[in-house]
Amino acid sequence: MTSHQWGRVDDDGTVYVKTADGERSVGSYPAGTPEEALAFFTERYAALAFEVELLEKRVNSGVMSPEEATESVRTVRAQVSGANAVGDLAGLEGRLDALAPVLASQREARRVEKEKRSAEARAAKEKLVVQAEKLAESDDWRHGANRLRDLLEQWKAVPRIDRASDDALWRRFSTARTGYTRRRKAHFAQQSQEREGARAVKERLAAEAESLADSTDWGPTAGRYRDLMRDWKAAGPAPKDVDDRLWKRFRGAQDQFFGARDAANAALDEEFAANAEVKDALIVEAEALLPALAETGDIEAAKRAYRVIAERWDAAGKVPRARIKELEGRIAKVEQTIRGHEDEQWRRSDPEKSARADDMVSKLQAAIDQVEADLEKARAAGSAAKVAELEENLASRQSFLEMARRASAEYGS
Repeated sequence: MTSHQWGRVDDDGTVYVKTADGERSVGSYPAGTPEEALAFFTERYAALAFEVELLEKRVNSGVMSPEEATESVRTVRAQVSGANAVGDLAGLEGRLDALAPVLASQREARRVEKEKRSAEARAAKEKLVVQAEKLAESDDWRHGANRLRDLLEQWKAVPRIDRASDDALWRRFSTARTGYTRRRKAHFAQQSQEREGARAVKERLAAEAESLADSTDWGPTAGRYRDLMRDWKAAGPAPKDVDDRLWKRFRGAQDQFFGARDAANAALDEEFAANAEVKDALIVEAEALLPALAETGDIEAAKRAYRVIAERWDAAGKVPRARIKELEGRIAKVEQTIRGHEDEQWRRSDPEKSARADDMVSKLQAAIDQVEADLEKARAAGSAAKVAELEENLASRQSFLEMARRASAEYGS
C-alpha cells in the first residue's frame, strides 16, 4: 500500500482521499504504479486549487460583479465537492466560503454606488426638466428650439432611474417641449400674418410715395411724406426680402421729391442772395439809430426813421432760407429796443402814477410840518424824552419825503 498526506493507494489499486468524515474512494489507476496513481489524482487536486486561486484573485480585484462571482463560486464549489482528487478538498471549500463576506461587502458597495448614481441621475433629470419648463414659458423664439434639442441630448446621456420616477420626469420634460413648440408655431404663424398685413400697407405707401415724387407743391407734399413715413414705421416689418424691395421704392420716391425741392430752394436762395445784401445794409442803418436814441431820448424821431427802414425792408423781398432767422432776429432786436425806450418813457410820464407821487409828497410834507411844530413845543417844555422821540420821527419822515420827491420828479420828467 502506498500512502500520501491526503490519501493512499490500496493493494488492489483503489485510490482513497482523506476527509473529515473518513476516507472516500476517488477511483483507480490500473495502468500504472501506485505512485503514478497518486500523482494522477493529486494533479487533479492541483487543477482544482488553481481554479480556486484564480477565482479568489478575480473576486478580490472586483473585475467580476457580485452576481457573476457568486455563480462562479457555485460552479467551482460543485467541482470541489465530491471531486475525484487527492488533496485538501475541505481547505479549498473553506477558501470558497471565505469569499462570501467579500462578495457581501462588494454587493453593499455596489448598492451604495448604485443609489448614488441614481440620485445623481435623478438630480440631473430634474434640473433638465426645470430648465425645459422655464424655457417653455419664455418667448425666446430664436434660440429656444435649439436649446430644447440640447436638453434632449443631455437627457439621453443621463442613466435611467427607477421606472416610475423616470416616467414622471419624462412626462414633465416632454410636456414642456410640446408646449413650447406649440406656442412657437403660433407665434410665427401670427407673425407671418402680421407681416403679410404689413406688406399690403407698405405696398400702398410705396405706391403713394411714387405718385408724389414729381410734385412741385413743396410744402403740402413734404408734409404728406412725413405722414407716409410715420405710417411706414407704424406698419411693422414685412417679410424681409419684400420689406427691402418696398423700402427701396419708398425711399427712392422720397429722395426724388426732396432732391427736386432742394434744387429748387437752392435756385431761389441764389436768386435771393442780393436781397440779403440789401437787408444787411438796412440792419446797419437800423442799429445806428440806437446810440442816438440813447443820447437824445427822441423816441418819435427814432420811430419815424425805423418805419422808413421797415418799409424798405419789406420791399427788399425774400432772402435765402439759411439767413432768415439771423436777419429777422437782428432787425427785431432794433424794433424791441425802440419799443422798450417808448415803454419806459410812458411809465415815467404816467399821469396816474405822477399824481400819486405828488399826493404822497404833499402828505409827507404836511406830516413833517406837524412833527416840527410838536418838536418846538417839546423843546419849550424841556421834555428831553419827547424831543428825542420826535427828532427820530422827523428824520424818518424826511427820508421818505426825499424818496417821494425823486419819484415825483421822475414821473414828471
